[in-house]
Amino acid sequence: MKKITVILLIMFGSLWAEEKVATFGGGCFWCIEAAFQPVKGVFSAESGYMGGEASTANYTAVSQGNSGHYEVVQVRYDTKVISYKELLDIFWKNIDPTDPSGQFADKGKQYQSIIFYQDDTEKEYALASKIALDDSGKFSKSIVTKIEPAKEFFPAEQYHQDYFKKNSLHYQLYKRGSGRSGYIEKTWK
Repeated sequence: MKKITVILLIMFGSLWAEEKVATFGGGCFWCIEAAFQPVKGVFSAESGYMGGEASTANYTAVSQGNSGHYEVVQVRYDTKVISYKELLDIFWKNIDPTDPSGQFADKGKQYQSIIFYQDDTEKEYALASKIALDDSGKFSKSIVTKIEPAKEFFPAEQYHQDYFKKNSLHYQLYKRGSGRSGYIEKTWK
């Protein structure tokens, strides 16, 4: 009976859920992944690479700036539980949108903040949220986060996935040492 119940839940669960994908780059993908994973309505947040012209991507090439890719997180979410606008709000609150050289301790194009949109609606929401944040007066500098069409997503190596859980002490030390924790607390709390 348990097997039948599980099968029915899997079959009918997809009728209720409406899954979409959103992709965000905000410097170290460990930190962005950690921001999205515990959110209600998020099925998964996977670290990876996007945006380069190279036909493949891996940590060595991306972190050295050799592939043109950004470190990103691909978020799979249920639109019936959380909206794309709410995901944008989470993203903005976990980056420094005014830093053109990267994010916190991570510098280089591969660590710059970027929103990759999947369609025109996402593009409009992303642009509107960027303009609203820029107009809010919260920052003394302009918002420099890029907004570009999504390209092929390359999942990061397995040891990067769920890093904040698997290596929580190192992750917490990194987050604090990079300046991200202090910035977020000062800016958004």
